[in-house]
Amino acid sequence: MNESKKWKDDDYESIGNYKFTLNFYIMKNFSVLTIGLSLLLYCATGWCNGTTDQPTGAASQGSAANTLTITSSPELSNLTTTWANEYERLNPAVKINIAKTGEDQAKVAVSFISNEVPQGVKDGEGWNMVVGRDAIVAVVNAKNPMLSEIYHQGISAEEFAQLFSTPAKRNWNSMIQGGQDVVIKTYLVDNEKVNEAIGRFTAIDNATLIETKVSTSAEFVSDVQKDVYAIGFCRLTDVRDAATNTIVKGLQLLPIDKNQNGRIDNFENIYTNMDAFTRGIWIGKYPYALCGNIYAVSSTQPTDENAVAFLTWVTTNGQKYLNQNGYSDLASREVKANIDALTGKDMVLPQDNPKSFISRTWLINLLVLCVVGLIVAALVRYIKKQNLTVQHEGVEITPVLNENLLLAPKGLYFDKTHTWAFMEEDGNVKVGIDDFLQHITGTLTRIHMKNPGERVRKGEKIMTIVHGGKQLNIYAPISGVIREQNRMLLTDSSLINSAPFTEGWVYVLEPKNWVREIQFLFMGETYKEWLSDEFIRLKDFFAATVRSNKAVYAHIILQDGGELTDNVLADMGPEVWEDFQTKFIDTSK
Repeated sequence: MNESKKWKDDDYESIGNYKFTLNFYIMKNFSVLTIGLSLLLYCATGWCNGTTDQPTGAASQGSAANTLTITSSPELSNLTTTWANEYERLNPAVKINIAKTGEDQAKVAVSFISNEVPQGVKDGEGWNMVVGRDAIVAVVNAKNPMLSEIYHQGISAEEFAQLFSTPAKRNWNSMIQGGQDVVIKTYLVDNEKVNEAIGRFTAIDNATLIETKVSTSAEFVSDVQKDVYAIGFCRLTDVRDAATNTIVKGLQLLPIDKNQNGRIDNFENIYTNMDAFTRGIWIGKYPYALCGNIYAVSSTQPTDENAVAFLTWVTTNGQKYLNQNGYSDLASREVKANIDALTGKDMVLPQDNPKSFISRTWLINLLVLCVVGLIVAALVRYIKKQNLTVQHEGVEITPVLNENLLLAPKGLYFDKTHTWAFMEEDGNVKVGIDDFLQHITGTLTRIHMKNPGERVRKGEKIMTIVHGGKQLNIYAPISGVIREQNRMLLTDSSLINSAPFTEGWVYVLEPKNWVREIQFLFMGETYKEWLSDEFIRLKDFFAATVRSNKAVYAHIILQDGGELTDNVLADMGPEVWEDFQTKFIDTSK
C-alpha cells in the first residue's frame, strides 16, 4: 500500500463523479444485456404466442383424496399440527391424520420426535432424518437487580458446573463480578433430555442435578417468575410465548459466555430477541451441547408418494414454521442432503402455492439469466481481486474490504481462528488461512511453520505469519499430526495471498478427532453468516484503535461510507498488530 495523501474537497468530488459515471455505465450495459436476452428467450421458447407446458408437482384438486398418518412426541404437538394444517391448505387433495397415543401404529407413516432417535432406529432397524433443531436454555427473572451485569458478563460452562457441583459457589457473587451475596436456587423442567444436555454442557454427572428443584413446565415458569434470584433450565419452547414470539413475561434468557473470557462479545450477543437467538443457534453461536435435533423417523425409508412429498416440503418450505414455534431451521447444505436422500436430485419440489407451476421453458429462462449473472459477478470479483487503484486527477483510491470481496469455496470447513480445513481422499486434512485474514494483513513476507511429525491440538499455535517484521500467531482448526508442510511458502509466502485455498495451503495433517471437531467448524452459508458478524467486530476493533490516540490511522482504516480499506493492517505499526492479536485473533480461539 502506498503512503497516504491529504485529499482536498475537489478530489473527493472528482472521485465521486467518476465512480458515479463508472457505476452508471456498468449498470446501463448490464441492464441492456439482461433485457435483450430475456426478450430473445421469451420469443424463442413460445411465450410470445402464449404456449405453456403441462403443470407438474402436487396432485390436482380433482384427484382422489389421499390420507397420510403421522404422529409426534408431546412436546412437538404444536409444530406437527402446524405442519399438517399448512400442508393440507396448500395441497387440498391430501388429508393428514395425526394419530393419537394408543392408535394403530402400523398406519403411521412418519413420526416426529425430539433430541434422540429410538435405540432400535439407532441400531439400523429403522430410518431417521433431522428436520430441525431444538435448544435447552437458561433463564433468569426479569426483575433480577443484577440483570445488567448478567447481560454484560454472561455465565460460562465452568461457572454453571460450579453452580451444580459446589454448594459454596451457589450465590450470585460467585457467578458474576459485582454480584450480590445471595443464594441462587436452580429450577429444572422435569425432562430427561434437559438433564442430559446440562450434563454434556457442564461435564458433570447428571446425578448432581437431583439436588435442584424439579418441576413441570407450567410450575417451572411460575417458580422462576416468583424467585428474583433464580436460574432455570428448560427447553426454549417451555418459555416461548407463541402469540408474540417472545420469552414469557417476567423471564429473560440468560446469556452464555461461550468463549469463557468473562464478557459477552458482540459476536456472542444473540439474546436481544427471539429471531436473533434462533438465528444464532443456526449459525453456531450457541453451545452445541445445549442443542438438540428434531427427527422424522419411520420403520423403513418412506417410499409412499404422499409421505415423500410431505417430508420434502417439511425440509424446504416447511422450515419457516420451525422459528414460529420456537425451534431452529436447518442449514442449506442439510436441506439439500435431505432432499437428495428423500427424492433424488431430479424430483420436483412441492411449492407453497399448488396452483403455481414452473414450466420447462421458464426454467430455461431462469438458467440463462443465472449464467449471465454469474459471469458478471465473476468479472466483478476478478477486477476487485487485482487490488488495482483507480487514478483520477492525481488521486489514488484504495480498494475497500467487504464481504463481497471474499472467497469461501464450498466443501471447506472454516474455524473461528480464520483457518480452513479440507479432508482429502486419503483421510488426511489440508489446512490453510482464510481469505478474510490475508486481506487484512496484506502481502505476507514470511511464515514460520512447525515441522512434519509434530503434534498439534485444536486451538494451539500452529504457525506465525509475518508482514514486514510485524507478525500474528495463528491457531490450529483441528487436532492431529503434521505430515507435510508446504515448502513453497518458505520461498514465496505471498502464495497465501494470491491463492489461499490452492497453492497457498500450509499443512497436511493426520487428524485425530475429526468427526467431533468439525461440529465446531463452519461451512457454506453458515460461514458467510458468521463473517458478517466478524466484519462488525473488525470495525469495532479499528474504531477503538482510532480513538486510542492513533488518529493518524483514521484515513487508512475507513473509506467514505465507513468501508474498511483492503490490507488494512499492512501500513499500521507493530503496536496495532499486537492489539489485533490479543483483542481480535486470541479472543476467537
